Amino acid sequence: MPHSPLFLQLIVIIGVARLCGLLLRYVGQPPIIGEMTAGFLLGPIVFGAWFPDIHAYLFAPAALPGLTSLSTLGLVLFMFIVGAELRAPNGIGQQIRSAGMVGALSLLLPFALGIGISPLLYSLAPQGVAFWPFALFMAVAMSITAFPVLARILKDRGLTQTPLGQLALSSAAMADVFAWIMLALVVAMLGTHTGYTGFFKTVLGLIVFSAVVFLMLRPLYAWLLRTRAPEGQVSVTVLAAILIGVFSCAAVTQWLGLHEVFGAFLFGACLPRDDRLLKAMVQRLEYVSVAALMPIFFALAGLNTTGDAFVGAGLGALAIILLAGIAGKMLGGAAGARLAGFGWRDSFATGSLMNARGLMELIVMKVGLDAGVIAPPLFTMLLIMALVTTFMTSPLIRLFAGPAAQPAPAHPRPLERGPH
Repeated sequence: MPHSPLFLQLIVIIGVARLCGLLLRYVGQPPIIGEMTAGFLLGPIVFGAWFPDIHAYLFAPAALPGLTSLSTLGLVLFMFIVGAELRAPNGIGQQIRSAGMVGALSLLLPFALGIGISPLLYSLAPQGVAFWPFALFMAVAMSITAFPVLARILKDRGLTQTPLGQLALSSAAMADVFAWIMLALVVAMLGTHTGYTGFFKTVLGLIVFSAVVFLMLRPLYAWLLRTRAPEGQVSVTVLAAILIGVFSCAAVTQWLGLHEVFGAFLFGACLPRDDRLLKAMVQRLEYVSVAALMPIFFALAGLNTTGDAFVGAGLGALAIILLAGIAGKMLGGAAGARLAGFGWRDSFATGSLMNARGLMELIVMKVGLDAGVIAPPLFTMLLIMALVTTFMTSPLIRLFAGPAAQPAPAHPRPLERGPH
């Protein structure tokens, strides 16, 4: 029986991801962009074309299940940390109002544009897919914001604790929940085994689950941490209890038809706001998930790309997708922030942050590919859009936010140093 190349896969993926991250730092990009680029480079368009025999051995379909499980684990652990570190900066009521405006407009405008460009792209849909499921999927793909990638960019920029950073994180969380609900509707329209029952199960189940997390799990884990980890020093037993909570919540949202990362994020958000606990979680969980596990997800996304996307009318379709994607998020996010009372510079900085699609876009794309609503050429175009829009974020933040957006040095946070 041939041996699995799992460890060789990990060496190649992690090595290429870190190398790309270090190289892109020289042009002012955070390491996450390097990891995304590495995934594209490891796909069939670059690595597969240059070294076809090696690529076929490393990434044969039979050798991918182990990588898939590891990538999901990395996403879940990282989103748990993101939820655990989320703080509202000032006045929670005002934050919800502002985030609601930004989230709504940064969802509705790209959603409308996604439907608007669908007649031009419908010829790229797989045979037998009806127009409206395809159009709604494109609307969701235009509307999503990469919540984990946005969080990474904010941490690398030192903006996590600023009103601008908190507004973007809260807005992205709100917008993405609605986008995932719409994605569930698309899957139901495609005639899956769950049908519309699955859609209503997702909506009602998410409401009930959120209530259980914050009304039952929150006080339970607050008591556990208060009695078993009063100084923020997490024992193996307490860590095991936390991981059981993370994985249980991830399993529930997976069962509801949402992605596992939402359950992990909600569980992290329900934990006490204790910086000592947060630092302990970072030291034990985040470094491994960021350095070793998250690059695997980007590599798996790169394996689904194809060079057929750049032949014939493909370049024109790619231009349409880029224009609609960038304009919808930038203008929608900026308009929402402006209506919420932010200045023009902060408004466009918010729009720039909402334009980052990376990780969540890849998840949406994978769902669409697995459900048969898009084919590899359109998957490749959406991946290019995810890379371009995420690559734009850092330079635009430097342009609009500037040095005034840096948090006060008197209150350093453990995650601002980052694992890079």
